[in-house]
Amino acid sequence: MSRKNKVKLFKIILAIIGLLFIVGIILYLFPVMKNLSTREGQIAFKQKVENSGIYGLLLLFGLQVAQIFLIIVPGEPVEILAGMCYGGFWGTVFIMLSAFMISTAIFLLVRKFGRKFVYDFCDKNKVAKIENSKLFQNPKKIELIMLILFLIPGTPKDLLVYVAGLLPIRAARFIFISTFARFPSVVTSTLAGEKLAVGDWKMGIVLYGAIVFIIVILVYIFNKLDKEKLTEEAMNSLK
Repeated sequence: MSRKNKVKLFKIILAIIGLLFIVGIILYLFPVMKNLSTREGQIAFKQKVENSGIYGLLLLFGLQVAQIFLIIVPGEPVEILAGMCYGGFWGTVFIMLSAFMISTAIFLLVRKFGRKFVYDFCDKNKVAKIENSKLFQNPKKIELIMLILFLIPGTPKDLLVYVAGLLPIRAARFIFISTFARFPSVVTSTLAGEKLAVGDWKMGIVLYGAIVFIIVILVYIFNKLDKEKLTEEAMNSLK
């Protein structure tokens, strides 16, 4: 079997595993999730999670591995689920540690195997567009722009993890940025998940919307102060 076919098979298997994880978690938790608006339902949900023990953590970690490796799977549902299962604090800790480990592994694999590894998982044209951007090849500006992009909700953060290994940025600095710049987005989702777990759907939605709004305002202010239009140029490179 050729390398291309092996990679394709690996991606298919990973996608199937990710899908099975999602279905498995839904089937496992749905009987109690539908009653989260009641105190009895909340207690039952908490007991269900506690009874899953290490297996619950492994399932969630496996789901996040599939999410980051496949890129196309959105991260927010995983983060919300972590908040529902383990609360805002421990859900955030779990997601942050998982993202750190997975992102570090991908970055180091790219540094070792180069473009061929990136092309196996990412669209070649998108990667080339980012690589050929003068902005992403500027060592003095790339750290700042990476920080901004990881803070902005909805940007393809996992694509950036792959491409970063090809760019002039130090491994330690990028890993630090890619981990901690996720915090506002992660804590937003996990806190919303925590509220959902106690049946407070409205507060969960309001909390999520409020923090996203604050981030958007901060990015807007930065754009106004950004005379060189770095964010605009970077976002155009990601399209």
